[in-house]
Amino acid sequence: MTSIGFIFAQASGQQGGGFMAFMPMIVILLIAYLLILRPQMKRQKDHQKMLSDIQKGEKIVTTGGIHCEVTKVNEKNNTLTVRITGDLKVVIDRNAVGRKLSTDVEAVKPK
Repeated sequence: MTSIGFIFAQASGQQGGGFMAFMPMIVILLIAYLLILRPQMKRQKDHQKMLSDIQKGEKIVTTGGIHCEVTKVNEKNNTLTVRITGDLKVVIDRNAVGRKLSTDVEAVKPK
């Protein structure tokens, strides 16, 4: 019986500290946060700011790929009325905007 007690005493003495055992997992989570989560949160914040700054007369591209111009902004319903071409106007949800077109893009556009 003494040999079994001696083996258990050796096994319990060989275990390392609790904090050092979790250190690799902490490092992996920190790297994932810095490389994946934080840039995604920044992009999302920038997109939300862009959506809130949309004004009448700006040219936008919807998430469906439709290029149009904002003719009316309805803050109450969180919608935009956009002109696609000529007299064709459509009401879209503000969250359907993919991006704004800058004036530089319009200047490069072939005529």
